[in-house]
Amino acid sequence: MLLFARFLVLLLLLGLSSCASLYFPPPPQVPLLTQQGEFSGGIHSNFGGNTSLQGAYAVTNGLGVMGSASFLHRNKPKKAENFDFFEAGAGYFTRLPDQRVLEIYGGYGLGSSDRTDRTREGVVEQRQEGNLNKLFLQVNYSAKKHQTLHLFGNHFPLSYGTALRLSHVELSNFKLDGVATRGEDNIFLEPITFSRVQVLGPVQLQLISGGNFGLKHRKYLRAANAVFQLGVVVNLGGQEGRR
Repeated sequence: MLLFARFLVLLLLLGLSSCASLYFPPPPQVPLLTQQGEFSGGIHSNFGGNTSLQGAYAVTNGLGVMGSASFLHRNKPKKAENFDFFEAGAGYFTRLPDQRVLEIYGGYGLGSSDRTDRTREGVVEQRQEGNLNKLFLQVNYSAKKHQTLHLFGNHFPLSYGTALRLSHVELSNFKLDGVATRGEDNIFLEPITFSRVQVLGPVQLQLISGGNFGLKHRKYLRAANAVFQLGVVVNLGGQEGRR
């Protein structure tokens, strides 16, 4: 019941939060690598259509690399939005006592974004477009707490963790209605929690929830108040034990 209540609360938060920003944060990647040769891949999306493909690989027993591609393309009567973004990073991971995992990653991202606002009659009010560049630092931690979900007579292992990402994003080559305009920058703080349910072998369903906070007041690079992502994660070649 607690898990279902959490879903309902998150759905309400999602419905209350809105953002006219040109930046749609991809979900923080939490591969939780444990040893050399391990691969983690996943796909995540939300009800807004922001979809992300992710992959990570343990190059050595301590060095991991990761990359992701995120896309959002939607056309509504009063607005159209297009967002394409790519990230790559590298960092350190280690297995802690009691089967916990700690990861620290840094990386770079780039992409493009545009938004067209229209009246009810379909007349264009304003068009915004520009390029995005991002530097980020992220810490992932899989906690000791584990539970089991009992559903339809089956037992599904549950694991939990947290992540904190700090990002500096710049909006460049910015245009308003085709006219070059001064860009913006912002610093985003994203604390999130994630829950994983092991459904079959290495396949896990993942729920990401949390917040996104802009540390600067900006008009076109604003932060959404709620983060909500559902996805599927697969880990291959890692150490035994929940992560």
